[in-house]
Amino acid sequence: MLLLEFIFALAAMVILHELGHFIACRIFNVEVEEFGLGFPPRATTLFEAGGTKFTLNWLPFGGFVRPKGENDPSIPGGLAAANPWVRMAVFAAGPLMNLLSAILLFAVIASLVGKPDPARLEQIQIDAISPDSPAEAAGLQINDILVTINDQVITNTGTAHNVIYANLGKPVTFVIRRQGSEQTLEITPRENPPANQGAVGILMGTPRLSISVIAALPEGAMATYLYGEKLLSMIGDLIRGNASPDEGRLVGFKGMYDVYETVRTEPVVGYPPIVDALGFFASISISLGLLNLLPIPALDGGRIVFALPEIVIRRRIPQEYENWVNGISFILLIVLMIFVNLRDFINPPTLP
Repeated sequence: MLLLEFIFALAAMVILHELGHFIACRIFNVEVEEFGLGFPPRATTLFEAGGTKFTLNWLPFGGFVRPKGENDPSIPGGLAAANPWVRMAVFAAGPLMNLLSAILLFAVIASLVGKPDPARLEQIQIDAISPDSPAEAAGLQINDILVTINDQVITNTGTAHNVIYANLGKPVTFVIRRQGSEQTLEITPRENPPANQGAVGILMGTPRLSISVIAALPEGAMATYLYGEKLLSMIGDLIRGNASPDEGRLVGFKGMYDVYETVRTEPVVGYPPIVDALGFFASISISLGLLNLLPIPALDGGRIVFALPEIVIRRRIPQEYENWVNGISFILLIVLMIFVNLRDFINPPTLP
């Protein structure tokens, strides 16, 4: 069941990428010969509309769009015959759809967990309590506000952590606020706390406000920007030699599934389990969008680069040369993909 869930979600992200290309073609009146679900060989033609065949193919990992005259500018109404601005828009639309999908997924996450209450940023509340923990035994409850720990005023999680871990194995006095009234509890932090629970078994956060998906779109956009910035910085560090290959290791389908399996079976305490899954697919969607925009031949970014000279110097790179470069690059990318997927089995990546 988990594997089918992973395959369906991954295929959906690839199909959304192709849907972006398809919508752009429709907007700019570029004819599309086929929109395929899955990869060939073709299983059946589902229906035909607007001159486009919508097909179901045997290999389930994603989909494809085949514009008319994609690589032949002599075909009227085809993609290669369109002006460079149109071609660039069509190529960019797929990655853009992935980035928009990530924004929406992060917005859904924000609506599920809420957003920090700006009027209570210096208050620390209990978001989750581990079973059979000192916190549970002492009667601490979710949504309790930490006022002081051993007379130390708590305004951030770092202070609370430091006070707790300075008193492992010793009784610690917690003053908490619950439903408007203060209570005092005594909790003894464990001397050898388990890594997944901590010394007292609590997850701390700030009070949060409920928010709709629409209202959370700015938060989704910011989260997408920050993740994308981190991803591009990692690529830059790898190129400059400032990061080890293991830090930026590419993973294939098995590697991604291994990470997804961990995410689904070991969710973060205190949040709905679906949050981790949505975050995982949002990160994959961003990666798919940004990596496709890299100026690598055969990828969308590489095709955009080939269209730029036509705008800048009013001269087009010969289509035969572009096709040759893209063809060689496509073969190399397939070889790389095979290598990456085989390495996942031979030398599995270390999971966080």
